[in-house]
This record gives sequence, structure tokens and C-alpha cells, in this order.
Amino acid sequence: MEKLHEYQGITGRLHQLRDNIKEKYSSINQENSPNIFEKAKTTALDQLKGNASANVDYSHIYRYKTRAELVRVSAAVMGIEFSYAAETAFVSPTLLKIGVEHQHMTLVWALSPLVGFFLCPILGSFSDRCKLNMGRRRPFIIILSIGVFLGLILVPNGENLGYWFGDIDPHLQAAAMNTTYNTTYNYLNIMPHRATASKSESETYVKTSHPWGIFFTVLGTVLLDFDADACQSPSRAYLLDVCIPEDHAKGLSTFTIMAGLGGFFGYSMGGLNWDETEIGRRLGGHVKAVFTIITFIFIACVSFTITSFTEIPLWALSTSLRQKEKCQADNASVNYGTINNDDDCKSDKNYVELTPPMPSENFGDVKDNFGETSFTENPETLMQATNEVEGDISLSQNNVEIQSLSHYLLSIVYMPYSLRIVCLTNLFCWMAHVCYSLYFTDFVGEAVFNGDPRAIEGSIPQRRYEEGVRFGCWGMAMYSLSCACYSLVIDKLIQRFRAKTVYVGGLLFYCTGMTLMALSRAKFSVIVFSWTAGVMYSTLFTMPYLLVAHYHSMGTFEVDGSGTAKLESGVRGLGTDVAIVSSMVFLAQFILSMCMGVIVKVTGTTTAVISTASFLSFCGALSATKIIYLDL
Repeated sequence: MEKLHEYQGITGRLHQLRDNIKEKYSSINQENSPNIFEKAKTTALDQLKGNASANVDYSHIYRYKTRAELVRVSAAVMGIEFSYAAETAFVSPTLLKIGVEHQHMTLVWALSPLVGFFLCPILGSFSDRCKLNMGRRRPFIIILSIGVFLGLILVPNGENLGYWFGDIDPHLQAAAMNTTYNTTYNYLNIMPHRATASKSESETYVKTSHPWGIFFTVLGTVLLDFDADACQSPSRAYLLDVCIPEDHAKGLSTFTIMAGLGGFFGYSMGGLNWDETEIGRRLGGHVKAVFTIITFIFIACVSFTITSFTEIPLWALSTSLRQKEKCQADNASVNYGTINNDDDCKSDKNYVELTPPMPSENFGDVKDNFGETSFTENPETLMQATNEVEGDISLSQNNVEIQSLSHYLLSIVYMPYSLRIVCLTNLFCWMAHVCYSLYFTDFVGEAVFNGDPRAIEGSIPQRRYEEGVRFGCWGMAMYSLSCACYSLVIDKLIQRFRAKTVYVGGLLFYCTGMTLMALSRAKFSVIVFSWTAGVMYSTLFTMPYLLVAHYHSMGTFEVDGSGTAKLESGVRGLGTDVAIVSSMVFLAQFILSMCMGVIVKVTGTTTAVISTASFLSFCGALSATKIIYLDL
């Protein structure tokens, strides 16, 4: 089918898609199920039937992927970065508008990482054990995408939901008092036409309260922040599962390119003035217009990804390995007068052919793509490990046992040294990046433009601060663009200079850029040195996961004294390890949410934010020198 599509081109693919839709529609009409709930129940139960996908062709897993195919697999992260850009740009102003104090803002940002740090690795373990026919990664992409969708709905509409639940609408209150409403600082403005006001008049400012609006907006923020970060783990694991090891570097770089483009267009979309457009007026204003458009973009991107390639379900992976071992044992004991048993093995109703379509050393071993790496010293160890798996997690259709959930959870605690160093390095990287991404616009507004966010509305310091925040958004757009550009060449840099040089060099490059930005505090430095942040983001988005995938494909996490890879007995899940490394973003955000306010208060300047980012990046570079790179 893939060869046929190559000859037919895009027209042939569209015709095939049309035929598939017609066939699906016809099958639905033939069933004529009177009860929609019964039909949903049947569909859900079919997902657990081991032989439901026995006739699916998985040959696409074992071939090289084109750049266009990798773009489609990585489209989900582009939608995630669109939503993340909207979150970082508008959540803080939205919370301030409905009455959240500045000192409580860090607590709101700490809620999501507090949950995600513990929950994300557990979700990765569940993903490794998911038995659904649609695969192990896509169900979790869909579930977490629903959370992102709810967050995109709640954040811009939390205030209106609060009014439905009983919050006082200041616009109606202002109309009743024949006054105007200041939407920036959430105050009722008495006699707004006066240029000055007496003390008694200034005391008539009444601050409104939005308890329900705050609740729904904070809930949306937590859902959006947690699910957007957590959804990246199964998205990466899905990319690694459907690609051969030789495509991992190219695939991860494509993944980062899509993330950079999503951030660039997301921040740029927020910089447009939607209030002056017909779309903005119809959708209810600037913030609601941005979130509504990004919601549709997010749904399209996720749909594009989950319909790209069929995953090999867990039961098929287990069946193939067991059947392969059984056939090898039968063929080894062939006696005089017997015929070859290969056809008998394949005639088994649960047999699934997972062999690459053409034998070549370039495609790697089939086991490289299973997402679960086993380490064996000898055949006896393999047979012993096979017999020791727990029987309560068996697949009923095939009577095949897989590793228990407790095993994967213990693998989170008992990590090999190499994985611990990768996690530590990624923690430093994320802390350095979070300093930039969450607090950068405030640094530009105060330190570069000499503005004051607490100044009187309309005063020169306040206008300078607002101008600086907008200018900082364009700097962040440049960092996203540089991330996409650098990701185009990072895989080639790895091939030329090796992974260690690229990893350490990228972190030192960011360290140098942040140091120069903190020293200069000029407008040009905001734009120019923001490009170093894109190099950093591309590095932390690519290198840790390339190393984890390389460990799994090599079948080892350790080396002996001579630097030779050392095999050990044990099983680790790729999804679990990817989730462990990804969870460092939650820990980094939580630590900085607790500490950054104190650091700024002690130093008395927001320049400390950029200086801290530079220092943490240098620590990450030192940690990266201790990583075990094997031959990468």
C-alpha cells in the first residue's frame, strides 16, 4: 500500500481516504445499532480483543520516514506549543484582571508542577502497559488533549462562568452607578472625566470580587499547564515507537522544529490587535479570539498526529516475541521425516508478522521499536525472566504475560546512573529555560524599559512597563523561531561533532547569551540574545530523549571500566523513561516558583532572573559532561 501511494501521489491518497470513509460509513449503516451506549460499549470492548488487529499491516514501522511523515507525527506538539504560548501570554493578565494579587501568582504557577512531577511518570508507566488495540501512546495523547481543550475553554471564559455562578458583574454595577469600568485594574472608576481627584473621591474606588471566576480560571490554568506539558511525553514516545532507530535524531529534530514554529506563531498571534478586527469583535475581544482560534488549531494538529501511523498494540508485540521463541525452539528440534514448521507457526490465529518487509542491517532489530528494552546476559537468563513474570497481568487472548505496574513504578525509583545524570542535566536546563520563559517579559518591562508595573494607570512608568512587556513578547517570538531554525541542523551537528559537543556547546551558548543580556539591558540585546534561548530550547527538547532512545536501542544503560557497553538483566519501559525525563520540567517550575520571588526581592532587580538563568545553564553544561553518551 505504501508503494502504491508513492506511485499515485497525493491524489491517490485522497482517493484512498475517500474510499475508507465510505467503507466506514457503510459498515455503520449496516449495523443499525439502536442504542448508542451499547455501540460505545461494544467499541470499547473491541479495543481489548487481542485478535482484532491481527490482520493489520505494520510494515510502515520498519522503514525510513520522510520529512513530511515526521512532520505529521510531530504535529501534536505544534498544537501544544500554540496553547502554551497563549497560556504564558494571557494567563497572568487574566488572573490580575479578576482580582488575584501579585503575591499569589507564583502559587498558581506552582500547582501544576506539583501535580505533574508525581503523576507524569506514573502515566508513562500506564502507557507502557496499555493493552488497547489502537496502541499504547495515542490513547494518552487523546486523554491529555481533552484536558488541554478544557483549559483553553476555561481560561478566557472563567470570568463569565463566575458571573453565572453569582459573581458581581462590575460592568452592570458601573452602569447602575452611572460610572465607567477600568478593565486593567478591575476598579470602578468614579468621575473618570476628571484629570485629578480629591482624596475623598479617590477613596470611592471600589474593588470587585470574583471568587467563582478565579476558581474556574485557576482550574483552567492548571489543566492547560499540566496537560500541555504531560502530553509531550506520549507524543515523543509515539514518535520513537513508529520510527526506526536511524530516524530517531531526524524525528526528534522535526519534533522540535514543530514546537518552535508553534511557539513562534502562537506568540505572534498574541501580538496582533484582534480588537480591531471583525473576527475579534465577533468572538468577544482580543483574549477570547486568540484562545478560540488556537483551540481549533490545537484540535487539527492533534487529529493530524493520531491518524498518521498505526501503532503496534502491546498484545501483538508480546505475541510476536513468544511465537518467535516457540518457532525457534520447534525448528531446532526437527527430526527425520518432518517438514519445516514456519507455516504452522504462521497459521496460528494469534500470530502477527512483525518482521520488516525486507531484511537489511539498516533497519535495525525489530526489538528496537518495541518501547520496552530487555537486558539479558545469556539464553538461560532470558528463559528464567520469561518464567518469572507475574501471572495476574496476563493478556487473555494470547495467554501472554507482561511486566506488572509495580515493576515499572519501581523502575522510576531505581534508575541507572546514566539516566539519573540525564535527569539532573535536564532539570538544570529546564530551570534555566523557565527563568526566561515565565519571567522574561517582566524583566524587559522593568530592567530594560525602566517601567513600573505598580505605577498609576496612565503614568509614564506604567506605559513604559506595558511597552516593555509587548516588546518582550517579540523577543520570545524570536526565541521560538531560532528554536525551529536550529532544530533543522541539530541532527547534522550531532553527526559531525558528536552528541556531547552539541549538548554542552548549546548550554554554554545560552549561558553566554543570558550573561550578555543581563550586562547590557538594552533593546537590541532582547532581540539578539533571545536567539540563544532558542538554541537552548531545541537542545533540551532533543538531546535527553535522543540519549534515552539510544540507550534502549543499544540495550544498555552502563559501560564498564574500558568504556564498553555492559548488558544487565532487567526491563525498562521507553514510555516510563521518557516520562521521567520530561517530569523535570514540573520540578524545575515548582522550585523556581518558590524561589524566584525571594531572589528578586533580595537583589532588588529583575535582572537577577536572567543572571539566574545563565548560572543554571552553566550548571547544566557541567552536568552534561558527566553523561554516558556511548557511541552517539
